[in-house]
Amino acid sequence: MSPKPPNSELLVLGGGLAGCEAALAAASRGVSVALFEMRPVNTTSAHVTDALAELVCSNSLRSDDPHTAPGLLKREMEMLGSVVMEAARAASVPAGSALAVDRQRFAEAVQQRVLSSDRVRLVREEATDIPRDMPVIAATGPLTSDALADSLARITGQDHLHFFDAIAPIVSAESLDMTRGFFASRYGKGGDDYLNFPLDREQYQRLVAEILAAEKTELHGPDAEVRFFEGCMPVEEMARRGPDTLAYGPMKPVGLTDPKTGRRPFAVLQLRRENRFADQYNMVGFQTRMKRPEQARVFRQIPGMERAEFLRFGSVHRNTFVNAPRSLDDRLRLVALPLARLAGQVTGVEGYIESAATGILAGIFAAAEILGTQVPPVPPETAHGSLIRHLTESEPETFQPSNVHFGLLPSVEGVRGRRDRRAAASDRALSAMRQWADQVQKTLPVL
Repeated sequence: MSPKPPNSELLVLGGGLAGCEAALAAASRGVSVALFEMRPVNTTSAHVTDALAELVCSNSLRSDDPHTAPGLLKREMEMLGSVVMEAARAASVPAGSALAVDRQRFAEAVQQRVLSSDRVRLVREEATDIPRDMPVIAATGPLTSDALADSLARITGQDHLHFFDAIAPIVSAESLDMTRGFFASRYGKGGDDYLNFPLDREQYQRLVAEILAAEKTELHGPDAEVRFFEGCMPVEEMARRGPDTLAYGPMKPVGLTDPKTGRRPFAVLQLRRENRFADQYNMVGFQTRMKRPEQARVFRQIPGMERAEFLRFGSVHRNTFVNAPRSLDDRLRLVALPLARLAGQVTGVEGYIESAATGILAGIFAAAEILGTQVPPVPPETAHGSLIRHLTESEPETFQPSNVHFGLLPSVEGVRGRRDRRAAASDRALSAMRQWADQVQKTLPVL
């Protein structure tokens, strides 16, 4: 059904991390909220309970080191009163430098915060449409129901909504052995735009064998029926078509000459700069559903990749998300329907804490609008601001979901060494977020 709460309420669709953060961020600032969660009336293939904020994949919220991008984002979220971070701290279990939680305790803590709020009304009912005439935040995640996905498609345009996706790994430039490769484009088209790691026949054949033998992530339920698009075929699916398929596909060496030998290699791995800082590279054409440890093990056998640091692993999965650069503004509003906002993975961020962070921002932005005031833009040098920039300033033609990482933040000038640069970026971000949080509190105080 299309939900019709009283017009004085903010409607939040989805009781995951982003939806709960959005509901409580708005409610704590004086806005009445109707939070719709379809479970247990309608469930998904991934959920096993009807609890709010159920963690359906890992129980890890990744690194808690403040000088890592996930650790930085966590501390910014705590400055903004994150219920997810409060619950995670209370439900934490030993996990080294990572923040991992007892799933049940974590979900219970978040749900209790929602139920104890006198401004949040929890509605256990499926929302099948996004209302056009009231403020709404859709935070329905990557497993958005078909009906609501259809509603999003009608609003944004079908070509702006993506189902089932394959992505290639991204690696840190500093972790690559550049001496093993050379910069060039095939036939010189584009100059030195690509970093090429050459492989001889034996190295290539060994790589193909390892790709075929590697353990893969199995697709279950509706995902098992996916027909992979030819344009983003997983590398292992290509390898199954024949031993030389990759050599005639993403690893084709035509138009390339290795300056060290003066000859064309048997095959090449091409890497493309992922951002304008050239500090991260995308493994071109290497979409994969190998399990993450297998990706690291297999791809580090490529000459030049022996010590590769993976900023993002490849994956193939069902993922409903909008083409954010074409669909969202910097307040997370839908361009085609400004009363509606998105939060969570449906925006095109990846990961638990990233989803929760966008939920906090969406709740703050919506509350300000409903209460007739304004809050300043999120500073771009913060981790939160970097996610907003990713969603609104990425190239629409190549937009893909992303976790938070330092490559999204503006570079720090005049600091040498990766560790020192990241520490400086973290300090700068925390200072900027502290000032922004103070401005938000003065304009839109937590009651």
